[in-house]
Amino acid sequence: MTPWRRARWDSSYPPGALVAPWTLEVDMGARGPVGKRSEERMGHRSKTEKDAITKAPSGPPADLPDLPEPSPLWHPIATDWYLSLQASGQAAFYQPSDWAVARYAAELMSRGLSSDRPPNGQYVAALNSLMGTLLTTEGDRRRARMELERKKPPAATSAKVTALDDYRSAFGG
Repeated sequence: MTPWRRARWDSSYPPGALVAPWTLEVDMGARGPVGKRSEERMGHRSKTEKDAITKAPSGPPADLPDLPEPSPLWHPIATDWYLSLQASGQAAFYQPSDWAVARYAAELMSRGLSSDRPPNGQYVAALNSLMGTLLTTEGDRRRARMELERKKPPAATSAKVTALDDYRSAFGG
């Protein structure tokens, strides 16, 4: 697809006419290594930079709409992937069209996994891109400036001394 821009340099074209450019200018997306989570970053960040990160609780959203069940014909890995989306925190941001894309990706995944032939590179790249649009990996979410809040592990309780004494006496210690 050739990008077009308005002609301003040549009087033979009417003002505002669209002509093919001589050079192709491309805006690049985020590349390079995935950045750290906001709590892992050091240094001072501006308020606007901190506010630019969308945070959501991890785990299934409370107001998940009624979704179609996975197809019984799908490969078990595709079924597991589709069901894992329903239990993920980013599902709170999904619209009906996103769920349709998720079903399409699961169908493609299932067909590829059920095939007798090994997957080719284009198929794997297309499927990874499709899954990336759904923010399925942490790297995809960080590039989109979205973080799922991790659940805090329960506080460790120290063993009581009496339990250790009972253990020692039971084994003759």
